[in-house]
Amino acid sequence: MKRDSFVMVHIGQRPLSRRNLQFGIETRSWGFPEWKPEYRSARPRFAVLATGVAPPVPLNVWLTQRITLYLFEVREGFHEGRAPHWPDEEAENAVKYPVRFGIVPLATVHDAPLGEPGPLPLAGSDAIRRSGIERGIGKLCDLDPQSLFDAAGIQVDWAPQQKVPLNRTPGFTAEQVEAPKTPKSRRSGAGFISDPKKRKAVPYNLRCTRGREERHVEVKGTTGAATSVELTINEVEHARSPQHTVDLYVVSDISVDMRSPDYTASGGRVAHLTDWSPAEEDLRPRRFEYRLPFVS
Repeated sequence: MKRDSFVMVHIGQRPLSRRNLQFGIETRSWGFPEWKPEYRSARPRFAVLATGVAPPVPLNVWLTQRITLYLFEVREGFHEGRAPHWPDEEAENAVKYPVRFGIVPLATVHDAPLGEPGPLPLAGSDAIRRSGIERGIGKLCDLDPQSLFDAAGIQVDWAPQQKVPLNRTPGFTAEQVEAPKTPKSRRSGAGFISDPKKRKAVPYNLRCTRGREERHVEVKGTTGAATSVELTINEVEHARSPQHTVDLYVVSDISVDMRSPDYTASGGRVAHLTDWSPAEEDLRPRRFEYRLPFVS
């Protein structure tokens, strides 16, 4: 048995809570309204966001119920958010959840028993319950993740490897969370993960030269955390080619002024990966090329 640190979070069933869950999945971020002393030194490896059961019940009643578990890997630790990010923050133009961390979706476990024979030990189930009692404040605990991996269909032997290749996980998207849809007007414009601006017909954004040296730079931006980015097959193959030297430049936590007609962007945190070549285990297919039937 090999334990690792988890942050366990209960998500309420109100429309706003579910909408924030969708947004957190889409932007790879989660956050809390206040700092707890244990957050300062915490280094959680995984996060579980759980929804579907009301928490203010005794533990013995709680353990008889079933819940949906969204399992994430934590790829960016607790940090201070300085700009509005979630829909309710943008609506009020205020930072309501300053304690933030970056997450990558791994898998979903539907209709999971909170007691035996569920995938969570008692400490994990009770941490979700206590999070719900405190309105979604994350609770830290150490768990063996193997039973969660098994329940989610992730074929990983955790104890010897202590590593989860992304390409072995099914993942999930915001659209798979049942919740009211966010108005389309909120999800358009610059500064979000999917930018509608047309790109030039090369698999990189910048060509930099210094004497005879040439370096290509792929630039990605997000209002969320720096946990993962979307790549095209051309971008991957270009970065892996020995004929090219490629850097990946990611700007995260970008603040977008939704009141401006031009959706003015500002701020952000920079992650710069030099001599970048994406490893196979860090990639997960999100789209497919479909070959149409032959037509004579």
